[in-house]
Amino acid sequence: MFSLPLRDDARLGPLEVWHAEEFADHLDRAREHIRPWVGPAFVTDDLDGARATLQRYAERQASDGARLYGIWRRGTLIGGVLFNDFDAAVGSCEIGCWLEPSAEGHGLVTQACGALLDWAFTSRGLHRAEWHCRADNDRSSAVAKRLGMTLEGVRREAWPYEGVRYDKQLWALLAPEWRALGH
Repeated sequence: MFSLPLRDDARLGPLEVWHAEEFADHLDRAREHIRPWVGPAFVTDDLDGARATLQRYAERQASDGARLYGIWRRGTLIGGVLFNDFDAAVGSCEIGCWLEPSAEGHGLVTQACGALLDWAFTSRGLHRAEWHCRADNDRSSAVAKRLGMTLEGVRREAWPYEGVRYDKQLWALLAPEWRALGH
């Protein structure tokens, strides 16, 4: 299995169906923290739900679509990054992330997302990568900025959560821009 070392004694690797119990335990620590910021289908409440989420991503990856990667620090799953969407034929993808509170502020997501972008642009030849986040998620938009993305627009009231509609930002980065940043 591949494993990419990150800073702070952390590593990035595929998050697969056989990790279901570990993923469920991680979500127990992260659920309420990430629930407002990620899609409702991702934040499951039990082992069966965790397994179903991982299976859904495994099936999408098998058809060269979305992919899911975990971030482990000292052997414990603390978050991850993903291709929410991956379309090689169109040449575009959407990346995203999540972390439990104890893992924030260490630059792990920026480093892990950089690895995903590098693979998408360099190995797979994609042309465009997007980042979608709630407009009030300052931590998420800060990652997009650190990755060199450009805010292209705001979709007004496009993110429903608990009966309230929030604005959604759309950030993007093109392959030539990634290369110009020295990657």
